[in-house]
Amino acid sequence: MSDIEEIIETLIRFRNDRDWEQFHNPKDLAVALNIEAGELLENFLWKSAGEANLERVKEELADVLAYAFLLAEKYDFNVKEILLEKIKKNGEKYPVSKSKGTAKKYNEL
Repeated sequence: MSDIEEIIETLIRFRNDRDWEQFHNPKDLAVALNIEAGELLENFLWKSAGEANLERVKEELADVLAYAFLLAEKYDFNVKEILLEKIKKNGEKYPVSKSKGTAKKYNEL
């Protein structure tokens, strides 16, 4: 079993033990993911990155990842496959020869 599979299995067991699957439809998982991402951002508001509370960042990042994994599971997406596929697509949109050292969007390169 891969690390990702173990994480998803543990999340599902945690969810099912509490009978929360009824609340975990794709729309609500996506909304929760967005809310948790906002809570992650709060840790950086009006601060430099070095001033953020790392324990809070870690907690909120874990929440973001948990909802992302649960959403992927809901659609039966293989997390490793979809991430590697996206990295490949981004490599085509952002070739090293044009994008190295710049933050420009692909349509501005």
